[in-house]
This record gives sequence, C-alpha cells and structure tokens, in this order.
Amino acid sequence: MRAFSHRALNIPFGPAYRGLMSMPREIDTGLEGFRYWPGALDATVQKALVAEVLAAVEDAPFYQPVTPGGRPFSVRMSNLGPVGWVSDRAGYRYQPTHPETDQPWPPIPPTLLDLWRDLTGWPEPPDACLVNLYRENAKMGLHQDRDEADLTAPVLSVSLGDTAVFRVGAAAGGATRSLKLASGDVCALTGPARLARHGIDRLLPGSSGLIPGGGRINLTLRKALPTSRQS
Repeated sequence: MRAFSHRALNIPFGPAYRGLMSMPREIDTGLEGFRYWPGALDATVQKALVAEVLAAVEDAPFYQPVTPGGRPFSVRMSNLGPVGWVSDRAGYRYQPTHPETDQPWPPIPPTLLDLWRDLTGWPEPPDACLVNLYRENAKMGLHQDRDEADLTAPVLSVSLGDTAVFRVGAAAGGATRSLKLASGDVCALTGPARLARHGIDRLLPGSSGLIPGGGRINLTLRKALPTSRQS
C-alpha cells in the first residue's frame, strides 16, 4: 500500500482549528445520550485536519489488526495520544506503543483536543485517538466501547472522507437505527448511550474525494486511562 503523506493534499501543514467560531447545530437522534452534529467541520477545516492526521501517522503507520480469534479486521488502524487501542490474539487493550514499530504513538493534534473540549465539555482531555482507515469494502461490526477505565467519559467520533452507513442501538439490545455519516460530521456516545452498540455497515464509495486513494478516516477520541478528577 502506498504510504500516505499530508503533502499530497497540497496545503500548508499547520493547525486546522482553534475553537469553533459558532457551535454547530446538534440534531436530536431519538437515542438519549447519542449526540450528533452534522456538518460540524467545513471543507477547509476537514482538509487541514486530514493533513494534520496523516502527517502524524507517518510515524505510526497504518496496520491491519486481528481479533483475539485471529480474524483480520477489514479496516486498517493507527492511534494518536499517550495510549492507543490495539487488538491481537492476546486480546483488546490500550498500550503506549505501536504493535509493529514498538514506538510511542504520536501526540493528538491540538485541533482534535480543541474539538473535544468545545463539543463535550469534559474537564479532562482525551488520552487516546483511534484512527481507522476504511477503504471501499471495509466495515465494522456492532460492538461496544468498553475497554476504557472511565466509562462515564464520552467517546467523540469525527468522520472524514466517504460517507458511511452508521448503525447504532441501545446498550441493552433491541432494535438499531442507521444514519449516514458524511465528511465533517461529528457524533458522541455519552451518558445512557456511552455503551451503545454501534458499527459501520458500509461506505458509499466516491462520495468524497478528501482522502488520498479514496475511502474514509474515522477519528475516535477517548478517555482510556483512569480519571484524575476528584470526586
């Protein structure tokens, strides 16, 4: 696979975002705790954010993880931050180094830290950002994000590139619903929806030309380590 480079986007590398000029419009999803801001990031910010992320993962290349049972994921992954989520035959976990290079993960760009602060209001910054690269046929089965030490902290998701058909349902089970997440959309799992089941059914290939080589990048910001907040 051809290596990514932010220079391929033909824009100057630098900070993409330093706080929202105005708060994006939030849509009522009908699922308590599942928050959704369609079009939260405009085209200019999206392009700069992709450049910022791809520059960071040049030091932590995308790799193909496997499930504990040995089945390869259809997405390729990397991470940013003090710790990163990994999956292999030893199980699901967070660790401070890339599983193939054994090097520390690059830091989370200030752009994403600002976005987390502005949209979630959480008093501590995220310490993990999972970077998932979806090519044309990649998907993600229904799952819950439950490997974090603090399950009260939100999970914030940023969509960049091709539109994805996203499926979400209550943690307790039952019916799910789907919506299309387009480039620049942001959503969050909070409160009663923090452990919601969610996944990606499919992409709509060619719906965006933002990602070099096509596809979608999803950035998932999490508070993985124990909180330092005082009770």
